[in-house]
Amino acid sequence: MNRLNKERCFARTERNLAGHVPTIAITPVADGRAGAYESNCERTWRMVEKVRKLILDNVRLPDGTAPRVVTAPEIVYGARTGALAQACYAREGVSANIWVSRSWSYSDELMSACQGLGSSEWQQAAYGLNQTDRPGAVWLKAFCAAMDEKERPIFAIYNPDLESEEGELPSYVAERLFRFSRCAAAAAEMRGKNYLSLGGVSMGIIGSDVRRNTLLQYLGMGTVSVDMVAIKGRIDNEFYDHEELEKAFRFMKRNFKFDFGSGKRPLSPDELLRQCILITMITRDLMIGNEKLADAAIGRKQGFKADVEYAQGCNAILAGTQGQRAWTDLYPNFDLTESMLNSSFDWNGFRAPFLVATENDAKNGIGMLAAALVSGMPQLFADIRTNWTVESVKKSTGKNISKIAPNGFIDKRNSGAGALDYAVDVFKLVSGRKMSVQEAADAIRNNPKLQDKILRAAVAGTRYMAASLEYFPGDGLSSHYRTPGGIPMTAYRYNVIGNELTCSIVEGETVALPKDVADHVSRVTDRTWPETYWAPRGMSSFEYMSRIGPNHDGNSFGLIGADLVTLNAMLRIPVDMHNIPGRQIFRPTIWDRFGGDDFRVCEKLGPLYR
Repeated sequence: MNRLNKERCFARTERNLAGHVPTIAITPVADGRAGAYESNCERTWRMVEKVRKLILDNVRLPDGTAPRVVTAPEIVYGARTGALAQACYAREGVSANIWVSRSWSYSDELMSACQGLGSSEWQQAAYGLNQTDRPGAVWLKAFCAAMDEKERPIFAIYNPDLESEEGELPSYVAERLFRFSRCAAAAAEMRGKNYLSLGGVSMGIIGSDVRRNTLLQYLGMGTVSVDMVAIKGRIDNEFYDHEELEKAFRFMKRNFKFDFGSGKRPLSPDELLRQCILITMITRDLMIGNEKLADAAIGRKQGFKADVEYAQGCNAILAGTQGQRAWTDLYPNFDLTESMLNSSFDWNGFRAPFLVATENDAKNGIGMLAAALVSGMPQLFADIRTNWTVESVKKSTGKNISKIAPNGFIDKRNSGAGALDYAVDVFKLVSGRKMSVQEAADAIRNNPKLQDKILRAAVAGTRYMAASLEYFPGDGLSSHYRTPGGIPMTAYRYNVIGNELTCSIVEGETVALPKDVADHVSRVTDRTWPETYWAPRGMSSFEYMSRIGPNHDGNSFGLIGADLVTLNAMLRIPVDMHNIPGRQIFRPTIWDRFGGDDFRVCEKLGPLYR
């Protein structure tokens, strides 16, 4: 093909973002001696198949994509078979590897053979069978010691009890393989994607000082900076899908309740809604591109000039919008944009969220991305608005909430990026039984009726309300809802200290306040913004507010703290605060060599991509 004469076009991809699907290798190893190899061969492959099935059946990215799983061409038992595995993995684009053995194997030699170019960035785990006649543990300990000496972090998986090789994998082994695989897939999914910085620093908030090297060195991500005039330019030039705008307008008018305010406003209700929808569509187009904008025929029909370059978007897995005040003094704010994009649905139906951080707080955005990838769920960006103690509530309302929230609660409230899904208790809608957040996410992805149920419940619980012109002279529409109580929810925050990144992780539960108490809190704070009342586990709300870093945090359905600890270990990011039970903590063995000190080992290893 003569590429010089080929007309430029918008190249289609199976997923919204271009990039390689995270690929996990499974490498079986065995003793190569005649007789020993043959006696282990069949059952070693059986272990491989169980691990492979576990990953393919259970691990999903937020859009429902399963990671690819590849296996070595043959059991690795020496330098040549190791090199063959390495060549296979290089062709397949492997980003993580799980070693599997039921017996002794020559550990250091095999590891050295399989550590080819680029593999220092792979996430590595090793699963050794716990049996007396086939001591996979002997190989596992020797192998992990070799990895520690070479400063190559590896997650060791070994069942506490003796294993039967019949039936399913033991629950302890399965849980650790599952956690490793979903976190390794999350790390691989980030790599090579971009953060879209839409605007600059918002109102002097340090979180919105986007640190390009931090995103690159810790997450393997690029950064694309776009001035907010790009949005105004696309509106003025009508560079958007006009048919989708009408479809979205009808959807919003038909489904949502609105309070457009009273008195003289900058725009009429319909003009305001159209402008907010346009900002939403354009932000999404800047993130992932839009094939229609590259099509000259569609452009002629709809009245815009097609542009292949601008249609590409920024391949952004995450974005932030500056909003205040450069934009919001003149134009409608980003509240509707952020709430709709962060939700699991819009006028086009159910879909994976488009993650957007309010006020371009990229550090909070990092947390939203990490939590979305390991949970499969939309995320709630929030102000850590107010700490309410039992005494404060009693003094303000006369009500005693000591039985509801004995250690107080945090009012989490932000005008923009609270996904509308948080108007609903998704766990109750999905099932009456107790389930993990990943199970709930999977159930929703595979059930259109459940998706419709969540959409309808979220819409019914949400009212879009006109912005306060005192703070937003250009107007806007904020989503107002009240998150139900009793939902397990994990709060998190990434912090930059000099040039280093740290993470705070605290699990807790939403609180259902008496209506008159919640109404009072809303009335004295901001009744137009979404309300989520949350209490941390094992600490007071005051302690949480005192110890957490900035004024924003992110929040996820479910108790995902252990997953975030594992993912941060993979990315070499120390956790500065957490309340995760010790039995759930899963980190590489090299952490034990440093006494479990997150900061010492992360300082020694440095960021993953530096």
